[in-house]
Amino acid sequence: MFELGTDGPSVILAGLDGSQSSMRAAAYAAGLARRQRSLLALVYVQPLGVVSAPEAAAATADLGRQIAAELEADIRGALERIPDRERVRWEFHTVRGDPYNALVEAAERLRADAVVIGASEKAGHRFLGSVAIRLVKAGRWPVTVVP
Repeated sequence: MFELGTDGPSVILAGLDGSQSSMRAAAYAAGLARRQRSLLALVYVQPLGVVSAPEAAAATADLGRQIAAELEADIRGALERIPDRERVRWEFHTVRGDPYNALVEAAERLRADAVVIGASEKAGHRFLGSVAIRLVKAGRWPVTVVP
């Protein structure tokens, strides 16, 4: 069911977490979407975190919403500086959860044809596996990992 009857990708999903590699991935995905005339779906995954106190959970959720709003404003500003003839159709989505599962669910819900994600900047992921590696191994979409 990979082929949806279109010529080229109609939706390119880029996963964001605010890191430099995820921002480079978003820029790369924007270029792909512009050239392919695809919709760019930017997905920020708000981590759940492990907190026991209700106050701490509320503070974590508020911080996640603030980060999402700042990311969306930064992206909106960057994309609005692009000339009209080169503009990209885009959407910004915020989801909460485990990054891998949240990106998989978003890609399925949005019917993404391709996924672009930044390489992990955490040293421990070399041994435990990063979100990017898990997406590649899932083999459900073409996945581009941007350094």
